Amino acid sequence: MADRIVLIECFPVRPRWLFVRVETAQGAVGWGEATLEGHVESVIGAIDAARDRLIGHDPDRIEDAWQLLYRLGFYRGGPVLMSAISGIDQALWDIKGRKLGVPVHALLGGQVRDRIAVYAWIGGDMPHDVAAGAAARKLQGFTAVKMNGVESMDWVASPSQLEGIAERVALVRGTGIDVGVDFHGRVHKPMARGVLRAIEPFGPLFAEEVLLSEHPKAIEQLAQHTSVPIAMGERLYSRWDFRPFLESGAIDIAQPDLAHAGGISECRRIAAMAETYDVAFAPHCPIGPLGLAACLHVAAATPNFVIQEMSLGIHYNGVAEDLTTLMRNPELFDLSAGSVAVPQGPGLSVEINEDAVREMAREPHRWRNPAWRGEHGELREW
Repeated sequence: MADRIVLIECFPVRPRWLFVRVETAQGAVGWGEATLEGHVESVIGAIDAARDRLIGHDPDRIEDAWQLLYRLGFYRGGPVLMSAISGIDQALWDIKGRKLGVPVHALLGGQVRDRIAVYAWIGGDMPHDVAAGAAARKLQGFTAVKMNGVESMDWVASPSQLEGIAERVALVRGTGIDVGVDFHGRVHKPMARGVLRAIEPFGPLFAEEVLLSEHPKAIEQLAQHTSVPIAMGERLYSRWDFRPFLESGAIDIAQPDLAHAGGISECRRIAAMAETYDVAFAPHCPIGPLGLAACLHVAAATPNFVIQEMSLGIHYNGVAEDLTTLMRNPELFDLSAGSVAVPQGPGLSVEINEDAVREMAREPHRWRNPAWRGEHGELREW
């Protein structure tokens, strides 16, 4: 007799994560991550609605479950629904891998690489002391980092801000480490070409979210004026969202977040779609261990994968909690020469400390991003 899903639980845990636990009638358990930073309460509501579809469903029918949640709600897509789908999808892949005693990447066609290149964050939201941060990451074994390119920026900014961007990127490159520059959607079109010109001489790995994804034509135009690889995708939630950017040639590196963009199932499709346009795949992941593990399994089996974001010591985590706090096998993410090993444990390969998760979730976090304002009180992009 086929197994059935009997329980779907959510755990909002610090610093800003949302874990999902799925259990079956035969006692199989899988974990996933549905973190949508600053909107965890909304995702919990969407997962509650998903229970009406999935309780009693065969957990082995992962694609059918994905289609049920995506298509049968009439209203499709968006960050909340797709994050809910992501956490459940990851948990179902975790269950299937554990039942079969194999890692998820073995179910995706197997490894195409032996190790996975990773990078870490430096500098924080308001980038400062980036040279020291880069040097410290180099000592940890990282060969690449990412930094915020700008602080709060007006629609048209002072030329001194462009000079500051160039200076910071130059300082990081001076440490002998590669750097990706994240503009976090803080730049508006009048300044976009200028900020790319400022960093272009230093050969960054990529420029991320120079403009918000709601401006596809402007991003297409911007890509024609720079040699810096254009990366984006954390605010795109499906293959349909990525399609216009791929068709226009606007991006060079696709960065879907496996906790936002439909989980392993959909991001695997996004990666394959990007490959047909000769676009690289580098998943976004400034969040928890389950989201990162899902990324590593997809990366292991994806030919056009290039590098993976890793939240170890990221400024959002603070001091009390970090990437491996809720894991029983933190060695899974051990770093050497700028890379981590392909996970070989069953399922997602993460052994969650369930007791610690349940205890922490008794006091749910209410993380919100800062509200930034300019000198005259106007709201600015965070």
